[in-house]
Amino acid sequence: MTPDQIVDALKSLVDDGKVLTDPADLDTYGKDWTKIYAPKPVAIVFPKTTEQVQAIVRFANENQVALVPSGGRTGLSAGAVAANGEVVVAFDYMNQILDFNASDRTVHCQAGVITEQLQNFAEENDLYYPVDFASAGSSQLGGNLSTNAGGIKVIRYGMSRDWVAGLTVVTGKGDILELNKDLEKNNTGYDLRHLFIGAEGTLGFITEATMKLTRKPDNLTVLVLGLNDLTNTMDVLQTFQKQIDLTAYEFFSHQAMQHVLAHGQVQAPFETEAPYYALLEFEAISDQVMDEAMGLFEQCVENGWVLDGAISQSETQAKNLWMLREGISESIAPRTPYKNDISVIVSKVPGFLQEIDAVVTEHYPDFEIIWFGHIGDGNLHLNILKPEDMAKEDFFEKCQQVNKWVFEIVERYNGSVSAEHGVGMTKKPYLQYTRSEAEIAYLKGIKQVFDPKGIINPGKIFDL
Repeated sequence: MTPDQIVDALKSLVDDGKVLTDPADLDTYGKDWTKIYAPKPVAIVFPKTTEQVQAIVRFANENQVALVPSGGRTGLSAGAVAANGEVVVAFDYMNQILDFNASDRTVHCQAGVITEQLQNFAEENDLYYPVDFASAGSSQLGGNLSTNAGGIKVIRYGMSRDWVAGLTVVTGKGDILELNKDLEKNNTGYDLRHLFIGAEGTLGFITEATMKLTRKPDNLTVLVLGLNDLTNTMDVLQTFQKQIDLTAYEFFSHQAMQHVLAHGQVQAPFETEAPYYALLEFEAISDQVMDEAMGLFEQCVENGWVLDGAISQSETQAKNLWMLREGISESIAPRTPYKNDISVIVSKVPGFLQEIDAVVTEHYPDFEIIWFGHIGDGNLHLNILKPEDMAKEDFFEKCQQVNKWVFEIVERYNGSVSAEHGVGMTKKPYLQYTRSEAEIAYLKGIKQVFDPKGIINPGKIFDL
């Protein structure tokens, strides 16, 4: 079919005005936060119902038209990039909260619901949706589930996967499946929910989801500690976890904090400078818990692990301390950072980070390295800042060599080349560092079952 024929056919499948072909729209909806691939979609289509998504998929099957899902487009692996003349299926108008069950503490949503929208709805009903990250104001639920997003609360609440009671999906064949029907117990064979969660839209489209909610945390308190050495991150974590259930445990380097402070939105937590910092969050539900936290802090200082610390005394102070961690990405964005999102088991983090840092520093001593991440669940974010006098093309070429060194270390530590953002296209050449040949063969087999014509987000994760 010609592009014009495809556009005309799509217009017959969705509401008026819900097919866009303007070059500015093609550019906006054809990419995510990655800057590597130029978007080249044929059209953007906005369904409003699961049935309209089904009609689009069936049309695409009959005419061999490739489809790419588009949510909040906040991914960093090019999983939502349409670079080869595909049709982008955008879920912006499937943004309704359809039902709420107070007894079951579940909420039924369309895939285009914004993360913050779901969080606010839960709060309005005196409940809590705990999956949280910096892009909560723009990321969409369907995209979160398709990448099994984690964020800052994983140490206590787990990943997106852990909060899904049921899914509605349209497979690559065009079938509508209702998965798990919101049941807490359902031992009737394969749980297909968990194939679609984390599949990056390669098996079909998530169109609706029933999400579980929980009680609101009480008096969340933030403690920022200056650490004497990187290995002290594990000493502090083990010490606090013996007595207190942490809701978050983050870390960042002194260089990372300097960029945030230079941004001017927040002040240093204390005068003492430290090479690394840890941010702990917990529920201070009583004076006893606060006394325990202060006692543990003093113990860490006495052991030489912690140089100084600051604890929030109000919600405003807690938000300001969080800004030290959550403001890093924004503060370094003007420096065109090379980003890598990697993970190992928690106990291996210090040695893992030190090896990578040493390799990059040895080969590129002029590169500024910024470390931060969700150290409580083993997820690290490596950021290398582009020197101001280096062309972007030269910088990214050098970073491709960094990839090889980093992922060789990841493989040796039995880690993951992508902890949060999926494989997409940017991590596709490195999938074998985390997955065996046999695993990849099974992944390809699953793809062919649900999407035999290969029309759903082709070229992502692996090539067929």
